[in-house]
Amino acid sequence: MIRINQLKLPVEHTEEALWAKAAKALKIPVKEIRSIQIIKQSVDARKKEEIHFTYCIDVETAKEESVIHKVKSGDIGISEKKEYVFPKPGTETMASRPVIIGAGPAGLFCGLMLARHGYRPLLLERGESVEKRSEAVDLFWKGGTLRPDCNVQFGEGGAGTFSDGKLNTLVKDPLMRNRKVLELFVEFGADPSILYVNKPHIGTDVLSGIVSGMRKEIINLGGEVRFNSRVTDFIVKDGRFKGVMVEEKEEIPAEILVLAIGHSARDTFEVLNERGIPMEAKAFAVGLRIQHPQESINRSQYGTGNHPILGPADYKLTHQCTNGRGVYTFCMCPGGYVVNASSEDNRLAVNGMSYHKRDGVNANSALIVTVTPEDFGGTTPLAGIAYQRRLEEAAFLSNNGKIPVQLYGDFKKNQPSKAFGDVEPAFKGLYDFTNIREFLPAYLSESLIQGVEAFERRIRGFSRPDAILAGVESRTSSPVRIPRDESFECSMKGIYPCGEGAGYAGGITSAAIDGLKVAEAIASRFDRFSI
Repeated sequence: MIRINQLKLPVEHTEEALWAKAAKALKIPVKEIRSIQIIKQSVDARKKEEIHFTYCIDVETAKEESVIHKVKSGDIGISEKKEYVFPKPGTETMASRPVIIGAGPAGLFCGLMLARHGYRPLLLERGESVEKRSEAVDLFWKGGTLRPDCNVQFGEGGAGTFSDGKLNTLVKDPLMRNRKVLELFVEFGADPSILYVNKPHIGTDVLSGIVSGMRKEIINLGGEVRFNSRVTDFIVKDGRFKGVMVEEKEEIPAEILVLAIGHSARDTFEVLNERGIPMEAKAFAVGLRIQHPQESINRSQYGTGNHPILGPADYKLTHQCTNGRGVYTFCMCPGGYVVNASSEDNRLAVNGMSYHKRDGVNANSALIVTVTPEDFGGTTPLAGIAYQRRLEEAAFLSNNGKIPVQLYGDFKKNQPSKAFGDVEPAFKGLYDFTNIREFLPAYLSESLIQGVEAFERRIRGFSRPDAILAGVESRTSSPVRIPRDESFECSMKGIYPCGEGAGYAGGITSAAIDGLKVAEAIASRFDRFSI
């Protein structure tokens, strides 16, 4: 195969035009091309009047070496095909099946790979299956009671199930783990285009079905997935992990434990701390969600309110404030909703979510500021969790449990809003007006204002007075890291910290990749489990 980089075509192009462009680049007739595989497709919208796709493609043709020699281009060469390879089984005996805590992306992908290679894992998930979980979350958004173990944070699929389902990652991929994750998503129902588009996404509605399919595959291969199974203690003897206690009553012996607990398993972090598992507080980011009309974002990015091919536009913005803090947008949801993402009684957190079609009226994004252990007001490993809880308690109390909402113009003036402007609110969950600045630390409010004003220079209308703010966005990443060695174990042997909750990922794809890494570490050491 011949790899062609930087192949540019108008966004309205046909498949025939792609083949013709490839043939021209290779200086051969179109009929000599046997096949074309798109490796990457990205949008170049720097010139609104000339928006185009930029491609990286692999072309199959005869006499590839002579073709390359003839064209002599730095953008054309032989394609180096790489494939993901799972390690061969190790030699150590596995006395009991590996136990995985958490059925989010890290736990599911770790469990799926172990199941496919004969290790028959046991997944313990504190929440419900994705089907029952969706029902519970919908009832909560309509004003029902919060279920602490089954909500936007907890349950099959993890927190990413109620998000935009973005699959882009900054993780470098020499071993093709990222590609393998995307291929598995496609295998279980995702659109094949996620294999090559620059910013792939699935959407919460499609992601739910994919998660369910993965669980069924694990079970069909001899694994087990148990819901409503919160791990309440860790059994330690002679300094080594020996098993887990489920719901304070069932003891499950185990010698291998994958901690894929997610960034919101605060009670689990507390138990780990009590059992002497080393942890450390880490920096993360907190702030608000901001909503704009999707049409205005489209006009700023594409020069038109509704592009028929490109669909709703996104953005990613950063700014360094005068106080030294970084403010940036995160988890941007085109055509999405701001959702109540709380998981603890009397505390409130928000997140963003989009369906696959991204056809909602608004764009929303987290607007967040970096915070460090120096801001937490404590020196324990769990000081960041305490910091999150203080913000979430204040947010809950400020509006009697409803999502706190304020227009940006009023936020600048430090006064509560009374009515919406031209931006139509798009929420999942009850909401009402308040003065958000009354419960945010001053350094956060000041940083957010500086950021919005700076982002106006990048996105026209970003600082419009009727842009809708909502808070508090506090679950951007884990406030804790559980150190692990090169074998992926923590200092207590047998325990493998994994994914976002352990501090080694920042989104669906990176968490899934970390799940693959941990599965590889276990498989390369241990032989397959057998009764």
